[in-house]
Amino acid sequence: MLMPAGSSALYEKRKGVYPKAVDGFYRRLKWAIMAVTLAIYWGTPWLRWDRGPYAPDQAVLIDLAHRRFYLFAIEIWPHEFYYVAGLLIMAGIGLFLVTSAVGRAWCGYACPQTVWTDLYQHVERFIDGDRNAQIRLAKAPWSAAKIARRFAKWAVWLAIALATGGAWIFYFADAPTLQHAFWHGTAAPVAYATVAVLTATTFVLGGFMREQVCIYMCPWPRIQTAMLDEKSLVVTYKDWRGEQRGSVKKAQASPDLFGDCIDCNQCVAVCPTGIDIRDGAQVGCITCALCIDACDKVMAQVGRPRGLIDYCTQEDAEAEKQGAPPRPVLRTLLRPRTLAYAAVWLSIGAAMLFALGARTRIDIAAQQDRNPIFVRLSDGAIRNAYMVKVRNMEARPRPVTVAVDGLPGAMLWTDAMPRGQASATVTATVPADSVAKLRLFIAAPAPGPQRQDFAFTVRATDREGGGDREPARFERP
Repeated sequence: MLMPAGSSALYEKRKGVYPKAVDGFYRRLKWAIMAVTLAIYWGTPWLRWDRGPYAPDQAVLIDLAHRRFYLFAIEIWPHEFYYVAGLLIMAGIGLFLVTSAVGRAWCGYACPQTVWTDLYQHVERFIDGDRNAQIRLAKAPWSAAKIARRFAKWAVWLAIALATGGAWIFYFADAPTLQHAFWHGTAAPVAYATVAVLTATTFVLGGFMREQVCIYMCPWPRIQTAMLDEKSLVVTYKDWRGEQRGSVKKAQASPDLFGDCIDCNQCVAVCPTGIDIRDGAQVGCITCALCIDACDKVMAQVGRPRGLIDYCTQEDAEAEKQGAPPRPVLRTLLRPRTLAYAAVWLSIGAAMLFALGARTRIDIAAQQDRNPIFVRLSDGAIRNAYMVKVRNMEARPRPVTVAVDGLPGAMLWTDAMPRGQASATVTATVPADSVAKLRLFIAAPAPGPQRQDFAFTVRATDREGGGDREPARFERP
């Protein structure tokens, strides 16, 4: 659609961002975190954990087919989903804690978009060269050399994206088995669809949309404003020290007129989102601190103290403007808000650990047959029928004894045995990591209340023991 004369476009065309390579403390920290996070992501599905002959030996497995979640020695059943909810709550509170303490450090160091974009940028530098070479190549006309570089770079990006999507499906099935089936074309269609979607999104988001994801697509930059306050550590340009900007020669000629910033634009050149930190706090700043590395290097070269760009709180920035010395980082982090977040985070974690340690590995559930509610037997006794489910959450078969409590004179038997073998208890063996269904009949003397509350009890008879009880109701005429 043609725009009317004198009007402006509804959006600004994307300007290419070509971050310059830089070395320093924060760059090396990003290298270390990238290596650790990628190793965890790609390596975890291949870790083994011996759970015995009746359970899978993959250390981390989301077994949707059997509705189980395995995390090393921990096994989560569907009815224990609150543990997963607890982990998600801890992740959210942990994100709030990090943001309130050090701003968008998650975005700058450990966010998957940041990690894969960083990896893609290193590949790009290896093939196309550093910032200036990339800019020249982007402006150059298409030629055989340019096409070859583009295809080489995209091929490596695509291989990384394929490995990313391929690793994800291994969390949902036995990794060696699924890998063999995947490459032989016998895996489930959903596996190929998942890999295709994740490969495409990784390739596009990490290779071509990079800073646009952080600035426009991700909601966290907007949410973080509620988490930050004047005591949060963020990457800050100390304008009271840097302004007015000027070259070294100008500063030497008029030292009273110029600050420490020599306007070299290195902080802009290394920024992965292409912002100028000297313009103040911006939604595009992911707190990766590469601008600190670049600025510190320049300050060292011109013989000026480091820290013109540094992690600093708004409160400390105001104090430093008045001549106060910088405050130690530890004192900045240990404040009521961060301590409160940490206390809540630790409390939830401790509660989950206690619940994991105290949970029973065997339980029982019962449902009464409603048609008919009761049957009068030939000897005058009243019979009720129930579907009883005994759940064994151990990776081995377990012998159990089912009984009733609170129903005097009651006798039990199953639909697989004659009433003549009825007794006060019923024994069964529950297979490993499964639920055994028992159709139980209970006969009790006819004299008694019309509705009598009692409880089914289950007790494991192996060395480990343990048990559970389930309330129920016995009906009479």
